[in-house]
Amino acid sequence: MKKLLLFVLAFGFTLNAYAAPVYEANWQSLDARETPQWWKDAKFGIFIHWGPYSVPSFSKNGFYSEWYWRNLVDEKRVKQGYKETKAFHDANYGPLFTYPDFATEFKTELFDPDQWAEVMESSGAKYVVLTSKHHDGFCLWPNEQADRSWGRPWNSVGTGPGRDLLGELTTAVRKTEMKMGIYYSLYEWYNPLYASDVDLYVDQHMIPQFKDVVSKYAPSVIFSDGEWEHPDTTWRSTEMLAWLFNESPSKDEIVINDRWGKGCRHTHGGYYTTEYGSGLNDPSIAWEESRGMAHSYGFSRTENLADYNTGQKFVYMLVDIVSRGGNFLLDIGPTADGRIPVIQQERMKEIGDWLAINGEAIYGTKAWKKSCQWTEGKIQDAERGEYKSGFDIMQLTVNPQEGFATKEMWFTQKGDALYAICPVYPEDKMLIKGVKVAKDAEVSLLGLPGKLKWKQRGDAIEVEVPAVTPSTAPCAYAWTVKVSGVFE
Repeated sequence: MKKLLLFVLAFGFTLNAYAAPVYEANWQSLDARETPQWWKDAKFGIFIHWGPYSVPSFSKNGFYSEWYWRNLVDEKRVKQGYKETKAFHDANYGPLFTYPDFATEFKTELFDPDQWAEVMESSGAKYVVLTSKHHDGFCLWPNEQADRSWGRPWNSVGTGPGRDLLGELTTAVRKTEMKMGIYYSLYEWYNPLYASDVDLYVDQHMIPQFKDVVSKYAPSVIFSDGEWEHPDTTWRSTEMLAWLFNESPSKDEIVINDRWGKGCRHTHGGYYTTEYGSGLNDPSIAWEESRGMAHSYGFSRTENLADYNTGQKFVYMLVDIVSRGGNFLLDIGPTADGRIPVIQQERMKEIGDWLAINGEAIYGTKAWKKSCQWTEGKIQDAERGEYKSGFDIMQLTVNPQEGFATKEMWFTQKGDALYAICPVYPEDKMLIKGVKVAKDAEVSLLGLPGKLKWKQRGDAIEVEVPAVTPSTAPCAYAWTVKVSGVFE
């Protein structure tokens, strides 16, 4: 009996040693949770902004169409387009037509979730984040809290599409190898309950609604937003996150961001966020840069070809971000009838074509001891900031200002392999500085068969690069030299 008792006790201690941690509802406990490795390895995701604002799909050029309702009624938002939005709305819908009236026009009749999933997977993205609810409060899934608070059907099943848009896309995405996530706004601009009593709103609307969407769809990512009007104590964010990490169906693989209350960004939560900027420059922190393909997240009919970034520019953004240890969340804005605009599909395909050749240098990598190698000249790097900081990646690479240095190559690392990704194809030879390799190291150009000749020159290696033509080059831009056997 003593032996049996000792065995049981020992077995119990072993189980406890491997038991999942229990998180408390405070930042010290919650911040100790590591961002799951799958997200750190993924590097590239697709963001989707879609809702009733997709019906007017209008913004003052340079601003966000998903803020249509706010820009329509808030006279203080002159810079963001109040006058332009009001004039457009009155001319096309009339002054008596309110924003909630767009819900019935948001019909999504051409929405094909499997086609969406196929296009997004072809981009090389490893995760998808859909706006389950933006600041207008409209839900893309059936939710009783939304209908009750608004006093009308205010979800995609009860009005407009008559479909569970979030559920359908979740099912389609999970047929692929991508992870499915959601964007969720804590606040709602004109929710009557929020306007009258924020504490009641949080208790009776937001928290049960948050638990509803997580319990129904078990997202792998939650991109929280709309947190800035109140501290996390008002939103009761630590209470929600303790439930999320301990009890929810997503608890094992869920990834969260840092938008959980006024002052939380870059301080508490999960990965740090930046938007329409350059991201951060600290590989020790999990972070993500997000942006639309043009100026707006939601589809905006005011945007023309010149407003859209090219596929090459997106690839350079991706590589630059990954070289500094970050992830890139690139947004698409579908139309109200449920289509991904063809130009956005084309951009995703261009990124996917590049990743099909060079993905080895992106997925599962980490930042090297330096993110890039500069040419001679004055170094003027991108600005760093949370929101709309200066970031002209082409100026930093292929279109420099006179007298300024450019990023000659970016670096990523995986195991003993170093990847040098060149925005301009090297002429004849390239010198990778600050690296020493084993004598039997192998050097290759991703996408081309065979090995490249190289030699050690002090603290650098010189690589002979083969001449290629447009028809023999492995890709159209951003060529990757792989060096195996790196030990410094």
